[in-house]
Amino acid sequence: MFGVPDAKYGEEVCAWVVLRSGEQATAEEIQQFCHGQIAHYKVPRYIRFVDELPMTVTGKVQKFVMRERMIDELRLQEGKTA
Repeated sequence: MFGVPDAKYGEEVCAWVVLRSGEQATAEEIQQFCHGQIAHYKVPRYIRFVDELPMTVTGKVQKFVMRERMIDELRLQEGKTA
């Protein structure tokens, strides 16, 4: 989970999900599950299913790469901050 730019709120939550082999899920199912588990503002607005996450050589997830890809895919504008 990571943030992507949003004109109204500043940022919205985005989640990339890697499903185990043989498993199926929809974005709506994941959002419904989250509604009963976490605060409403933490429920991801954007959910993408991917085969693998971008990793560093030490095995850490590269969230900045995921954020850049989602900004490009969704054609979002990065907001100016003070």
